Amino acid sequence: MEVCSSDGFNFNVTLREFGCEQSLLSRPDGSSSFIQGDTSVLAAVYGPAEVKVSKEIYDRATLEVVIQTKVGLPSVKERSQEQCVRETCEASLLSSLHPRSSLTLILQVLHNDGSLLSCFLNAACMAFMDAGLPMSCLFCGVTCAIAMDGQVITDPTATQEKESRALLTFAIDSTEQKVLMSSTKGSFSVHELQECIAISQKASEKIFQFYRESVQRRYSKTL
Repeated sequence: MEVCSSDGFNFNVTLREFGCEQSLLSRPDGSSSFIQGDTSVLAAVYGPAEVKVSKEIYDRATLEVVIQTKVGLPSVKERSQEQCVRETCEASLLSSLHPRSSLTLILQVLHNDGSLLSCFLNAACMAFMDAGLPMSCLFCGVTCAIAMDGQVITDPTATQEKESRALLTFAIDSTEQKVLMSSTKGSFSVHELQECIAISQKASEKIFQFYRESVQRRYSKTL
């Protein structure tokens, strides 16, 4: 799909095939699996629950995000991704409705073939929806890779990420398509940054549409 935006950007928004399933796990209060191409993540939400006094926040819930790798222990990269996911979730969750309590989000990597951070974000949002937690808006993640020739690739594979000179991931909200969080790596110009944001906002429409269709399918089965 080629789009000409009001900013004058011409771009193709191509995303890999999505897959999602909610309420996979019985113990968490909400869970989901999210698949983007060959990248897949499992998310589990626990809470609101009691919180340790040392971590208690008097006017809102304490949110903890834990990423579990497929093999080995989490590294600095995972800690950075945890922070990105936590910032996005805190921007959309109405955590003031559950003061002095704790929310825990566990993200398990099942397979990584690129765009992992955006897959974390999408799995987290679907898990929060499954848990029935109050949110001011939904959110989704979109990853863009800038190739050596300047071409922008949306939802890149691991190979495309390695061959790119820059990698940018944005968390987009569902109401105003605002950027809730950005994570960037590599070198790019201001124009390229603006182009990637515009592409991500356009791509988010497809992802939110997938959210709606996924939830509709789930509840049509239960009725």
